[in-house]
Amino acid sequence: MGKTDTQSKAASERPILTNELPAVHDTEEDSIPGGVGYVIDAHVHLFPDAVFSALWKWFDTHAWPVRYRMDAGALIDFLFQRKVGHVVALQYAHKPGIAARLNGFMAELCQCHPGRLTGLAAVFPGEPGAADILRQAFDAGLSGVKLHAHVQCFDINGSEMEEIYRVCSHAGKPMVIHAGREPKSPAYACDPYEICGVEKIKKVLDAYPDLRLCVPHLGADEFEQYARLIESSDRLWLDTAMAVTDYLPMENPVALWQMRKDRVMYGSDFPNIPYAWDRELKELAAAELSDDFRDRLFWKNARDFFDISIEP
Repeated sequence: MGKTDTQSKAASERPILTNELPAVHDTEEDSIPGGVGYVIDAHVHLFPDAVFSALWKWFDTHAWPVRYRMDAGALIDFLFQRKVGHVVALQYAHKPGIAARLNGFMAELCQCHPGRLTGLAAVFPGEPGAADILRQAFDAGLSGVKLHAHVQCFDINGSEMEEIYRVCSHAGKPMVIHAGREPKSPAYACDPYEICGVEKIKKVLDAYPDLRLCVPHLGADEFEQYARLIESSDRLWLDTAMAVTDYLPMENPVALWQMRKDRVMYGSDFPNIPYAWDRELKELAAAELSDDFRDRLFWKNARDFFDISIEP
């Protein structure tokens, strides 16, 4: 059953992100769990040092203590040393005017790790030249775009998004968009419940039949609605980032094994997490899933969505 209008309104008035969320001092291992096999982490954040510093300050004030604070190169090495096979690196522009620099930074990182790092572009919806910024990023070798509606405060169905959808559709590049309504924070300049939601994503899929979309965090907090939508759409994927770690104070009534197995992929949200890097991997490894589901979850679905040329 979905939430009633009254329940949704009550949820929208109760922020999940607060400065009261704790660090978790759980044990971490030095490799991926046994039996998992090959892993593509489809949700890793990489930024220049100055952006990371500002981002972690925001987390300290408004969310949770970030456990892993290293520069981008050290973070990549950290995951590769622990047998993560491939990393999909995400970034987003929190204000106009910085996306091109972020994209140059990401392109250089990808050049340093050929075949093991897939980098996504940043763009700020509505900024001057947004379409050209995105085209130039794709020409430089970036493999899609990441957007965060909560941070960038755009309406998913707003006019400023139309050129971005068109560019991605024309180029055949996927889009990762934080379109779930949660986690909500009073520190955001907009209300995610007004600009996000599964119905808005449905409109995008209908309007742009060549566009591939991934909604992170299993679509929190509309878990049931997104689980149903991936059943009917071959152009929508979800990732698991932070949604299966029993950390955020929200209930997910949908078991992973009940979801469409070729449309859900593993993502960690590393390094901006308050617990061990492998906490989510351990949870997923312990889940009762078929071997085929595991392979799809841990690498095949990400390979297909991001067009990664790999066959371990």
